[in-house]
Formats: sequence, structure tokens, C-alpha cells
Amino acid sequence: MTERSRPSIIRQGDNCWRREAASRVAFAIDGQAYFRAVREALLQATETVFILGWDIHSELLLERDGGQDDHPRQLGPLLDYIARQRGVQVYVLSWDFAMIYLLEREHFPLYALNWKTHSRVHFHMDASHPVGASQHQKLVVVDDSVAFCGGFDLSKWRWDTPEHRLEDERRTDPDGNSYPPFHDLQMAVEGAAARALGELARDRWQRATDCKPSAPRQPGSDPWPASLQAAARDVEVAIARTYPAYEGREAVAEVESLYLDSIAAAVATIYIENQYLTSHRIGDALAQRLAEPEGPEVIIVLPRETGGWLERQTMDVLRSRLVSKLREADCHDRLRIYYPRLAAADEVALMVHAKLMLVDDRILLIGSANLSNRSMGLDSECNLALEAGSDGELGGTIRQLRSQLLAEHLGVDGGRVDAALDGGVGLIEAIESLHSDGRTLQPLDASVDPTVDKLVPESALIDPEQPVDPNELLSHLVAPEQQSLGVRRAVLGVGTLVLLLAMAAAWRWTELGDLLDLDSLIGQARALVSHPAAPLLVTAAFALASSLAVPLTLLVVAAVLACGAVEGFLYSLAGALLSALLSYWAGRFAGRDLVRRYAGKRLNKVSRQLSERGILAILTLRIVPVAPYAVINLVAGASHISLRDFAIGTLLGLLPGLTAIALFGEGLEQSLRDPDLGSLAWLAALVAALVALILWLRGVLARRQAGS
Repeated sequence: MTERSRPSIIRQGDNCWRREAASRVAFAIDGQAYFRAVREALLQATETVFILGWDIHSELLLERDGGQDDHPRQLGPLLDYIARQRGVQVYVLSWDFAMIYLLEREHFPLYALNWKTHSRVHFHMDASHPVGASQHQKLVVVDDSVAFCGGFDLSKWRWDTPEHRLEDERRTDPDGNSYPPFHDLQMAVEGAAARALGELARDRWQRATDCKPSAPRQPGSDPWPASLQAAARDVEVAIARTYPAYEGREAVAEVESLYLDSIAAAVATIYIENQYLTSHRIGDALAQRLAEPEGPEVIIVLPRETGGWLERQTMDVLRSRLVSKLREADCHDRLRIYYPRLAAADEVALMVHAKLMLVDDRILLIGSANLSNRSMGLDSECNLALEAGSDGELGGTIRQLRSQLLAEHLGVDGGRVDAALDGGVGLIEAIESLHSDGRTLQPLDASVDPTVDKLVPESALIDPEQPVDPNELLSHLVAPEQQSLGVRRAVLGVGTLVLLLAMAAAWRWTELGDLLDLDSLIGQARALVSHPAAPLLVTAAFALASSLAVPLTLLVVAAVLACGAVEGFLYSLAGALLSALLSYWAGRFAGRDLVRRYAGKRLNKVSRQLSERGILAILTLRIVPVAPYAVINLVAGASHISLRDFAIGTLLGLLPGLTAIALFGEGLEQSLRDPDLGSLAWLAALVAALVALILWLRGVLARRQAGS
């Protein structure tokens, strides 16, 4: 089959939403290029600007190398400027994030991007998604004329240069703290493709706010950024999306379909850069191609470790399992998985945040979607794609981008990459011929601590691919086998387990969750504090609510804000321990046989680990929860773990979180009166120290247990 007659991989209505013409296409590699380009485009806006992100920070410094103009360089003041001085309508949509990311994000975005800015700046926290999902699309659209899409958020910890210097005084966050080198890329499009992305952004805004802004009139200026050189002109761009089924809307899985179709069509090479590698369907597709005698080479560039400690104990475990599967399938030695090493002496690794796949010289995919299950079906995502035709021009663009990225990671000139490939060798041989003792692509050891691997459940809980229905969750965890037990004991035990799971689901997915208003909880706590028997009443109320599966974090925040840092911490600790002991004794009464018969496979796995590893297992489960707090307590009691081990593990596991919330809660109350965020910067270091202490204790326990 000739190249001219081969069928197109990208098909509108199947694996993409739209195919639209772009008069210009460009790639912004790393934050210096992208943030500068965004600022230049924003300063040329005349009518509308849309910014969609997983995270947005108003104090992000977009330009860090000086410049010729006097316009604002921080994101928030710049948006205020174009709204106030140019009359531009600005729409900023950010994920209504989970509390686990609180210390990583701007604490008062509503204040910074709504109250402090002109009324034409509209900021909204997007909660229009199923429980556990996120708004993960990363778009900037200016006047429907120029649009950016890729892996970058306009947030902190993202700016860097392609040099990725180990020390760079410009690489600091809004609080003045330095952070490690960071790599990502974004694609810019102009013309009809940008108008389509503007339509997508308006639709997302409408989903989140029930209000759809009008499309801009024909703009009077060209907002294409001067610093961004076009990589291709007059090409067709495909737009692929992920949307979960929600509020009557059907699920959309165009991103996954396009990935799978592109992998299936690969002939010579598949080159991937991604933050994660946990999607089981993508893993199956790659494994199938690796098993073929004449299949393509697969080169995957990942971070050595993902994000913070929690991600390393969850997503890295899932990654390790998938990597093992790929290596088993690689019977023809065509797989290489690397991480970019910046310096051999200190073993400094580059944080890879990109979401890119290049297939042969034919397909280019860039977007927001990670190679995770949730990006394929649960989160809202947007990817752009280019497909080379028979003219070969776009194929050259794809080759040039791949060479540029490899040169950056290998620490060599781009010409050396091209020269290595000109000899007709494969991509793997070319890469390995350019390895060095310093900056290079280093083979990734994806193995993880076997203890953590045993405790972390399968991806359906940590990295789900679709929204979890409450009834499905209960039937999945509570799967009774057809064996008899004492009727009264069985009814009581199963009823308790089902009740706890049902309450946890109800607080999250039904109108009962409306009762969990933070102001209401604070008011109730303050009413109890005024009573002479306050210590007993507050502790008892906390224990009761926690036993009914009310989210523990919410209870702690309410107690701290109502009673103060010290008393709130003590009440929370006492209440959480009392709740744990009550649930533990309920599980002990129900008995191990009951849990084995009725709890389901996942909780039975936890039960076995609890019985075998004592304090270490409890400590790990408190830091990396795999089921609601009260359910873990119930299973622990039924597992016959000793009361001493359970109490010590629970206490050690609760301390860092409760301490951090208690200290932060008091600071939050002060900051609400006087929003000076600088006073909170030291908290991140304190929390990190607390977590480090717990990890050290966990390591000591693990070594002792291994030696016993």
C-alpha cells in the first residue's frame, strides 16, 4: 500500500472531536518559552481570553528575563490589566481541587482572581465532574484566534529553561522558594483550530457555571506571540477529548481511542514522554506490539519518581506493575524506558510532566492527558494531534521535534541526534550511541518497596478509569460468599460493614453531604465548647461522626477553627483514637471469619497484611488509605492484630496530618482576616519534616520486622 493510499489514522467522530485547519502550528518546549508566549498573546487580546487548568496561580511570574515593555509580568495583575485597560472579558476556570493538594496551591484564588481584579475577570472553581474526577484540560484561548493546549498549567513549579540548570535563581515559586528542574511542552495553533478550542472552552465554562459566554467578534489584531516560531503552516489539527459520563452527558473517550489507534498503526518507532504510565489499555496495546516479531521500537521517557511521597507510594507502584508487564512482553528487545538524568554526581533527575507521543514520522499527539486510567475515562482532558500525509512536510516537523527533545534530554546538540539517525540505525541504537556519564537518558529502575506493593490495591481504586457508582462500590467491596455463620453475628457484622461503606458513600454522593458544611460544623463545635463538659462532649461528638464515616479531614478542620490549634488538635486526636478503638472492637466482635467471608477480596488482602505486619501495616494504611477510615478500623479488629500494635500504628499515622491541619487551621483563620500568604510559607517545610519523621519511623519498623 502506498503512503498516498493508506487510510488516515485520525477519524472525526471516532477518535477525535474535530479536524480543523491551522494557519500556524508551533511547539513551546519548557516553561520559559510557553509562559513568555502566553504573556505576549494576552497583551494582544482585544475581546476574550479563556484559561482552563488543573491549577492556576495568580502570582505566577510569566516573564523572568526582563523585556522591553512595562506591562505586568505576574498572571493576576496581567489579567486585571487587559480587562481594565483593554476591555477584554477574561474567563479563568480551575479545578475545584481535593484537600490533599491544599498546601501546593494558592490559598485564596477567589480573592486574588475575583475580588482583587476588574469585574471583567471571571474566576470559577470547576466542580462539574463526578466524585474523584478533576478538570484537567490545560487551555489558553485568545480571541478565538490563537490557542495553546498541552501539559502546562499556569501555576507554580512549572517554569524552567531547556538547559534545566541544577541551580537557577529564576526557578522559584511565588513564595521565593526554589524547586527542581521541570520539563513540559505546549502546542500553539492559529485559525479555525483555535476557534474550535474556543468553542470547547466556552462549553466547559457552561458546564461549570450554567452560563455560556458569547463567541468573540472578528478580532482586530493578530495575537500570535512574536517569540514563537511556527513549526508548520496550513495543516489540519485534530482535537480529541476525554469526558466522563455525568449529569446526563455520555462519556467521551476520544483520547484513548486515538492513542490506541496510533499505537496499532506504528511501523518503526513509538516515542513517548509522560508523567505517568498506569493505563492498563495503553499497557496492553504496547505489550501486544512488543510481542510481535516485526513490531516497532518503543521508547518511553518518564520521571524517575512522580510528584510527592503519596504519588510515589501509589502511582509509582501501579507504574512498576505495568513496566514489569511490558518488559515481560519485550521478547525481541525493542523496549527502552528512560528517565532524564541531569548530573551523575548528585543523581539529579528531571521532572517529566509532558504528555506527548510521536509515532514514526506520521503521528504527533500533545495534550493534557497522562497515560493513566483516569485520563482515559475519568478526568476532563484535551489533546491535539497532527497526522503527516504523503507530502512529507509534516513528517519532517515530527522528526525535528523528536530530535529536539532527545537532544535536550541527552545534553547534546540537535545535529548529533540527526547524524546518529542518518546512518539508518534504529532510534534505540541512536540514543544509546549518545549516552554520556553526565546529562543523559538513564534506564529507569521502576521497582518499588515490596511491602508497599503488597498494601497498595489494584488500579481500580487508586487510578480509576470511570466514575464509581456507589452501589457498584458497595457490591464490589461487600461480596458475600454462600457460606453460613451464626445468624445474629453475621447480620450484625455484615450490617456494620455495609453501614460504614454506605455512610461513606452517602456523605460523598447524596444530599446528606450538604449537611457537611464547614461553617455549620464549626458552629456546632463552638456550641459544645461553651458547655462545662466541653472536652468530653467534643471528643464524643468527633468520635461518633468519624465512626459514621464523616470525612476525618473535615472534622479536624472544624475542631481546630472552633477550638483553636492546641485544643482542636487534642480533641481531634482523642476523638479519632476513640473512634478507631470503637470500630476496632466492633470488628473484633464480628470475627475474622466474618471478614474473610463477607468483606470482599480487596479488604481481605488488607486483612492479611494487617495480621502479618502489625504496626507497620497500620502506619502505612493511615498514610496511604485504601478504604474509609472506619472500615479499616473494623477490618483491623477482625484481623486479630493486637490492640497495642493497632493503637501505636494509628497514633503514629494520625500525628503528621493532624499536626499539619491544626497549625494550618489557625493560620487560615488569621489569613482570612488579613490575607498575608507569606506568613504561611514555612508550613510546607514543617509538614515535610513531619512526614519525613513518619517515613523514618516506618523504615525503622520495617528493618526490625525484616530482622525478626
